[in-house]
Amino acid sequence: MLGGMVDGDMSVLERELQEVNAATVRMMSLVREGVQLARQALIDGDPEAAERCAANDRQVDATQHELEARCLTIIARRQPAASDLRFLGATMLSLADIERAGDYAVHVARAGAELARRPRVKKYLDMNRILGILDEMLETTMRAIADRDVQAARRALAMDEEIDELYDQIQRELLTYMMADPQVIDRATTLLAVARYLERCGDHLENVNEHVIFWLTGARV
Repeated sequence: MLGGMVDGDMSVLERELQEVNAATVRMMSLVREGVQLARQALIDGDPEAAERCAANDRQVDATQHELEARCLTIIARRQPAASDLRFLGATMLSLADIERAGDYAVHVARAGAELARRPRVKKYLDMNRILGILDEMLETTMRAIADRDVQAARRALAMDEEIDELYDQIQRELLTYMMADPQVIDRATTLLAVARYLERCGDHLENVNEHVIFWLTGARV
C-alpha cells in the first residue's frame, strides 16, 4: 500500500496518494476517450469526432497541470520517503507521456477529418488494428495503475511490439501506392503521418508502463 497507517486509519499522506492515483487513472480514461474519438474521425470519417477529440484533450491538459502541482505540493508538505516518493516521481514522469499520447490522438482525429473529404487511398484495416491495440493498452495500463498490478503493466508494455510491426507494414504499403500512382502521394503522405502519430502514441504508453514498473518494483526496464 502507499503511505503509512496511523492508529488503524488512513493517514493524510495515504489518502492524498490514493487521490493522485485515482486522478491519474481518470486522466488516462480521458486519453482513451480521445483515442476512441480519433478512431471515429479516421475510420468512420466523422469530422465532428475530431472536434470532440480536441475538446477532450483540453481536459487532459488541465488534469496534467493540476496533478503535477498536486504531486509537488505533497512532496513539499509531507516529505514522503521510499516507495511513496518513487510513486510520486513515476507519476510525474507518466503525466507527460499520458498528455503526449492524448496529443497524438488529436493529430490522428484531425487528419482523419481532413481525409474524410477525399477518396480513400486504401482500406484502413491496419490503422484500425493499431487503434484497437491502443484502446486495449490504455485499459490494461489503467488497471495496472489502479490495482498496482505489475503484471498488467508488463502485458501493456508488450503490446507496443505489434504496433511497431503494423507501423512498418503500413509504411511499406503506402510507399508502394505512392510509387505506383503519383496522384495519391498527397493523401498517402497524410496517412504516413497518421501511422506515425499512432506509433508515437504507443511509444508514450509504453513509457507510462515502464514508469509503473519502476514504481512497483524499483527496477528500471
